[in-house]
Amino acid sequence: MNEIDPKAQEELEKGYKKAEKVLSNSKKLDKVLVRTEKKLNLLPVVGTSLAMIPSMISLVRSYTKKEYTEIPIGTIIAIISALLYFISPVDLIPDVIPVAGHLDDAAVVGACIALVKSDLDDYKKWRESNKKDE
Repeated sequence: MNEIDPKAQEELEKGYKKAEKVLSNSKKLDKVLVRTEKKLNLLPVVGTSLAMIPSMISLVRSYTKKEYTEIPIGTIIAIISALLYFISPVDLIPDVIPVAGHLDDAAVVGACIALVKSDLDDYKKWRESNKKDE
């Protein structure tokens, strides 16, 4: 397992309260997921951490549709927090700075993945056994 960057984990945890509010508002949550997909499509190169974002989006959608609910609420909140950080134009390194602007995004998403990896793996197995597409 990869060691979690303490600063990235701190940024992830800062977003937990906002993630809880977003999770309780389906319209806001859908906007976050759509914005995340759009931003991901604009990136010329996606590293391994950011490549997990479509699975994270799919998991949150399956959870909110009540298709997949066998997951701790803390995992959902951590994922939404990471996605909020990813789409935020105001973070540690502004996204307008080429390459470096996305390194902090990747670090925060990576910290989230390190914390919820087993839940993501379980979801992937469930999705494959239920033939769910991303």
